Amino acid sequence: MDLSSFLSANAVRVMAGTASKKRLFQDLGDIAQAVYGLDGDATFDALQERETLGPTGVGNGVALPHARLDGLEKMAGVFIRLERPVDFDSVDRVPVDLIFALFAPKDAGVEHLKALATVSRTLREEQTRIKLRQNSDPAALHAVLTDLRSIQAA
Repeated sequence: MDLSSFLSANAVRVMAGTASKKRLFQDLGDIAQAVYGLDGDATFDALQERETLGPTGVGNGVALPHARLDGLEKMAGVFIRLERPVDFDSVDRVPVDLIFALFAPKDAGVEHLKALATVSRTLREEQTRIKLRQNSDPAALHAVLTDLRSIQAA
């Protein structure tokens, strides 16, 4: 699975920082609404609900919040690089600065899991994380994320 199939270049942002995980979820909902036409409030609610099952901060400053949404026809992703990390209750207690939110149709099943695995493999690569942290240009960040060679090497 290729990240470019569900990550629009317009859905990649660099933000100064945010005060909380809740505010970050609001920002993710706003971006999903602007780029993909999703309902921002429903997206926020779905992210909050999923997070109650357990934190999606996976370590190394990375978070992978995800949710299934009614009315969504295909996978959609939003990537944010924060200039100032936010506490995310991550497994390693390291604040998060790289956030990839994945939104899936309610009935996505295996496709959702494959997409989540692709995102996880991509952001698990130390060199990819370094490149993402060294860039402030959303187009460059999108290129790093969608570079098939880095995904296949993982």
